[in-house]
Amino acid sequence: MSRRSFNPIRLCIYWIGLALARLGLIDPERAQRTSDLAWPRVVTGVARMSKNAVDVAMVGVAVGSTAIAGVGFASPFWGLAFALGGGVAGGTIALVSQRFGANSFDSLGQAVRSSTLLVLILTLPVTALFWTYPTELISLIGNDSETIALGAEYLQIVGLGVPFAGLNLIGSRTFVGMDDAWTPMIVRAGGAVANIALNAVLIFGFGLGVEGAALGTVLANVVVSATFAVGLVAGWLPGVGTFPVSVDPFGSYVHGETVRNLTKIGLPVLGSKSVWTVAEFPMLAIVALFGPQIVAAYVIARRIWGLMNTPGWGFGLAASSLVGQELGVGHEWRAERYGREIIRYAVAVYVVSAVIVFVFAEPIVLLFTDDPAELSIPAAVSLIYAACLAIILKGVSTGAEGALKASGDTKWPFYSQLVGMFGLAIPLAYLGAAGLTIPAIGPVPVLGVTIPGVDIAPLGLVGLYLSFIAETAAPAVINYYRFSTGHWKAISRGYRPGAAPSDD
Repeated sequence: MSRRSFNPIRLCIYWIGLALARLGLIDPERAQRTSDLAWPRVVTGVARMSKNAVDVAMVGVAVGSTAIAGVGFASPFWGLAFALGGGVAGGTIALVSQRFGANSFDSLGQAVRSSTLLVLILTLPVTALFWTYPTELISLIGNDSETIALGAEYLQIVGLGVPFAGLNLIGSRTFVGMDDAWTPMIVRAGGAVANIALNAVLIFGFGLGVEGAALGTVLANVVVSATFAVGLVAGWLPGVGTFPVSVDPFGSYVHGETVRNLTKIGLPVLGSKSVWTVAEFPMLAIVALFGPQIVAAYVIARRIWGLMNTPGWGFGLAASSLVGQELGVGHEWRAERYGREIIRYAVAVYVVSAVIVFVFAEPIVLLFTDDPAELSIPAAVSLIYAACLAIILKGVSTGAEGALKASGDTKWPFYSQLVGMFGLAIPLAYLGAAGLTIPAIGPVPVLGVTIPGVDIAPLGLVGLYLSFIAETAAPAVINYYRFSTGHWKAISRGYRPGAAPSDD
């Protein structure tokens, strides 16, 4: 049995895929390839999201719930790194996977170099902004002076890691596009573990509080970026092995056609990723109306949501890579089969994730504080329950989105995220904070039985619960509809390295 066989996450994903194959819902061979690509990325996601959750737990224990709220207010700003880097990386994986499938390695290296340049152009100004105006930026969300001060301390330092976080996404997507999810798992999961260790030393050992959490994040991202760069240039990494492709760092970085393709594919991906990042600003401002305790509860629920969402990291990228590779050699029918089966696979794994968290919601919340009195435990638990129900729909939206990205059809995922967040989730949260009341209903006679009436009640926190559902329901419906039309296959023909479509 290989070194990979003992990983519990791999085993869980593998057995779910095996069960689906026995039920005839997915092809066993495609399930195996999907599992091999997805599970390392899921491990990476679990490590990184655990790091984020541990960060919040550490500052909560060391400083208090106000620090949790402060870090939460800084989170959407830090999320810009992943929106900008992820936008470019969406183009990277589409180009790399198609070129790798067609053995066009020279143009693959060009895609990586041009992606690197674009990420630096986009992220360096963001770092300068965060360093210069941290207090003013945090003040846009919150109105509590202590929370603003702690959030500004965190943002100013963590902003130094924004370019490196963007470069990490380019490195990761490059390997996944080359059918290798193992290497980015080792590198990024190792970086997350190092981040946790650094934070523990800096927060508790040196007493740096939120500044320690920010500094640990920066240092870990620098190490991960350097590791990816060395591996891609040298074509190997110690303890990992040799890669099928190496990238010449001295080649051209500005290549008109590549930059145009990256921009054309990446802009909608950037828009899609930016929707949630941008939406976090008004969302957190609305949550702040409920008070600091609810802000802390919401931030905790979001961290747990991030952990539950890690299957999407693997299955979304598996869809992008495997669908992209089939499109790269013109096998459109096989590409569609991969897409449909990965969606089913992802939903099943999300169900398992949601059930586990639902059962242990309250003990999980208690890990974030050493003084339950200063945190609204019932609100945090209820928010996690809502997240568990909503997260299952992510399997549909993420799987379909991955297939669309592989083809270069990236506009619809952007539209779906826009509708989900700004059309539904934010208005529902605002109506709850604004005190909208649920009208009285009944008593209602039904078949001779009188059903008791419902009193007029404020929507309140129910608005936040419904916002979780809304932000996943809209993308699930819209992305799957777009995938079902098959139009994405025609769009992919404009980005392929020369292969003609076939009906295999």
